[in-house]
Amino acid sequence: MLKAEYQRRGPVPHEVIDAVEMTLDEPRAHEVHLEVLAAPINPSDVLTLTGHYGLLPDLPAIGGSEGVGRVAAMGADVSHLSVGDVVMLPAGSGTWRTHMNAVAAGLVALHGDPIQLSMVTVNPPTASLLLSEFVDLEPGEWVIQNASNSAVGGYLVQLAAARGLKTVNVVRRESAVDGVLEIGGDVCLVDGPRLPGRVAEATGGAEIRLAIDAVAGQATGRLASTLTTGGTVVNYGGMSGEPCSIPPLSVIFSDITLTGFWLARWFRTAPRKERASMFAEITRLIATDELTAKVAATYDVSEIREAVEHAAAGERDGKVIVTPRHD
Repeated sequence: MLKAEYQRRGPVPHEVIDAVEMTLDEPRAHEVHLEVLAAPINPSDVLTLTGHYGLLPDLPAIGGSEGVGRVAAMGADVSHLSVGDVVMLPAGSGTWRTHMNAVAAGLVALHGDPIQLSMVTVNPPTASLLLSEFVDLEPGEWVIQNASNSAVGGYLVQLAAARGLKTVNVVRRESAVDGVLEIGGDVCLVDGPRLPGRVAEATGGAEIRLAIDAVAGQATGRLASTLTTGGTVVNYGGMSGEPCSIPPLSVIFSDITLTGFWLARWFRTAPRKERASMFAEITRLIATDELTAKVAATYDVSEIREAVEHAAAGERDGKVIVTPRHD
């Protein structure tokens, strides 16, 4: 058994984590023993390794915040699951490992591709909530986002289309345009100083009330400048490493609002029924292949340094997934 553990944090994320041997006790009466099948490496995981995420675990810690596993053994009191069932791993439980024990209550059997299901906890809910929690959009309206070729961006394109919304998708390189259009983006443009005019031309001058920003810096202001009076920019990431910047003209004369979104806060405050309903919808869409994410590469736990280095690098075309071997 292996786990990807880090005992310190540092500016080069793949240098602080290692695959180390681990042991597990037999599952207790209320637990299940799981073989981890797939666990993605999210930007928040990389930021956690560098110490720049908003919520940091105590050290030493095991990397990984989501994933899926197969039930390999069950405690005596577990009756709602069966050996062989695929279940979602508890969020934030350190999922980059080959095996883990987990409390069985709340675990449900899932159906579908384990690699796609492994990404269900973080990115799809983020995309869904960005579309629904800030502006009450009607079918036929436009929404604009940057980092559109990211995992969240791809899910947002697909979910927007399913809800009858149109998307203007902004990317930072020409080579990313075709991929965004292939998954259903209505418009895809390379970011730049003349973005507002190009957006207006591409949409026929449509009013856009919602912009979704993962880049920050000057990119936030360019998105804000594409919005109609009273529009909202929602920031959920800082890929540029710079503070969000919006011109005073947008704030004063166009009444643009800038707000932020953090999924962990939503998990803490949303009613249980609301959380369950959203996950039921997302897992259904993934199980039926209506919602998918590109995968750039998969790595065993023993290759965790290479995996994290790949995930932290720019110009990836898809998510990096840890897929443990169980030799």
